[in-house]
Amino acid sequence: MSSILGISAFYHDSAACILKNGKIIAAAQEERFTRKKHDPNYPHNSIEFVLKYANLKLSEVDQIVFFEKPFLKFERLLETYVAFAPKGFISFAKAMPIWIKEKLFQKNLLFNKLKNHDQNYISDENIFFSDHHLSHAASAFFPSPFEEAVVLTADGVGEWATTTVAVGKNKNLEIKKEIHFPHSLGLLYSAFTYFTGFKVNSGEYKLMGLAPYGNPIYVDKIKQLVDLKEDGTFRLDQKYFNYATGLTMTSKRFEDLFKQKCRDPEKEMITQFHMDVAASIQKVTEEIMIKLAKSIRKEFGIKNLCLAGGVALNCVANGKILKEKIFDNIWIQPAAGDAGGSLGAALALWHVDQGNKRTVNLNDDMKGSYLGTEFNQDEIEKELESVGANFETLKYDELIDRTAEFLSKEKAIGWFQGRMEFGPRALGGRSILGDPRSDKMQKNLNLKVKYRESFRPFAPSILREDLSEWFAMNVDSPYMLLVANINSNKRIEMTDEQKKLFGIDKLNIKRSEIPAVTHVDYSARVQTVTKNTNNRYYDLIFKFKEKTGCPVIVNTSFNVRGEPIVNTPTDAFNCFMGTELDYLVIGNCILDKSRQDPNLKKDYTKEFELD
Repeated sequence: MSSILGISAFYHDSAACILKNGKIIAAAQEERFTRKKHDPNYPHNSIEFVLKYANLKLSEVDQIVFFEKPFLKFERLLETYVAFAPKGFISFAKAMPIWIKEKLFQKNLLFNKLKNHDQNYISDENIFFSDHHLSHAASAFFPSPFEEAVVLTADGVGEWATTTVAVGKNKNLEIKKEIHFPHSLGLLYSAFTYFTGFKVNSGEYKLMGLAPYGNPIYVDKIKQLVDLKEDGTFRLDQKYFNYATGLTMTSKRFEDLFKQKCRDPEKEMITQFHMDVAASIQKVTEEIMIKLAKSIRKEFGIKNLCLAGGVALNCVANGKILKEKIFDNIWIQPAAGDAGGSLGAALALWHVDQGNKRTVNLNDDMKGSYLGTEFNQDEIEKELESVGANFETLKYDELIDRTAEFLSKEKAIGWFQGRMEFGPRALGGRSILGDPRSDKMQKNLNLKVKYRESFRPFAPSILREDLSEWFAMNVDSPYMLLVANINSNKRIEMTDEQKKLFGIDKLNIKRSEIPAVTHVDYSARVQTVTKNTNNRYYDLIFKFKEKTGCPVIVNTSFNVRGEPIVNTPTDAFNCFMGTELDYLVIGNCILDKSRQDPNLKKDYTKEFELD
């Protein structure tokens, strides 16, 4: 038996995974354990978890691999500062001591950290490094259901590359084309995230969610920043940006172009201008991704596409690529960001470097992304007892029936079942659930449960067999990474008066039979659910359909704004008691909020740093 430990760390979204004979056994992000969102630190807890789950000591692991090459990254930083000198001295002065002290000699740093897991781990000879974009590409191709695929990776930046095209066939994977820093689609999108007052590396979801409220009237202005070719390749005019050497994303020229300063989220409300900017950058991003997809389909002639990198989490752009029918099949890595790099680095080492054969799983090899922690019934009950929870333990059928009944009565439910998800999406393991037919559910969940912006959309989880009846889509979407439109027969068209409303005011207009998951442009971020990927979640939705005729439920991650997704029963109880959730369903236990000790109620509004 051969084992590989993959590690992603020191930038954002640290994570670890473990392979046994090339098969994915466990993977988890460090934030879930430390409760610090996007935790960039060495993933001590994640490593401890995956080792324990695989029943291995660190000294028994055959290889350890890191998700990028620090020397190449350092080379890029130095060359960038030299190219822009004397501009960027302050940024340079801040970055260099950290690099020289820690990041440059990462093998030593990793070895010293790893020793803390196992006193018998005494040599660094089994530590390897993978190219950043190869890690991303490997994370998408090797678990995919394809023998052969072209892999498009787009993110902020790895070592040098920001966008790459790779070709995978069986056990082989090779990067064929690259776009290099400072020309980056991910950083372009992040620049507008920053400009509209959201936090870079976490607020990109908000920008995407805000876009449908606006009109893309600034597309031509944005194209003054981007020299876009017909094949999707591009260059960014650096005089408008400050990320290469500065401490901000955009320059004064950027603000002058739009005749607005960057929004201060503490002092300024979101206006129609910000919505229109969001709509515009979203449209440009989609155009770039579609042009890239078309050009690589034409060049390589391969019918299957895999997507990875942070930009692959832009599910609206993914949905547009799907709609264009450029490729016959598309598969997207659910942990497409840097966390997934830990998995990709391990898979690249196993297949590309070691030449081990690959067996294709026609469903995919990610196990529904349920790769994290799990708790048996005894462990759940012990934790609940230790925090003073009042709970009832039910038989399976009764649990499913009662939960479906609560949902049908518009109750908000915390749902904690099976293994925790790997990646940013809750997929029915650590989820907050609601009734999609409710015209109050979206607003209530956002403001009273999630403590976040009212405009943020929620995803529908739908039985796979009912998908095409409700959405203009008929492909599997198990990881909530494709956006599709609600079918016209399920819509409620807005009146002319309603169409004139200010962006956010459109939120309160009922637009379909399932308004809680229908965005203002009649789209939704769809998750398809099958019995073989998540039996318990499937049974719940099926029971809800039996009671209501609706095969859809609202699914959002089990956390509040700024909080990582809950990991343990205690995390779940704390979140339950700190929000206006009505019920918590955890294992076979049901907790009714009205029956809990009021002294256990928590003020959750200021518990976590806002993202």
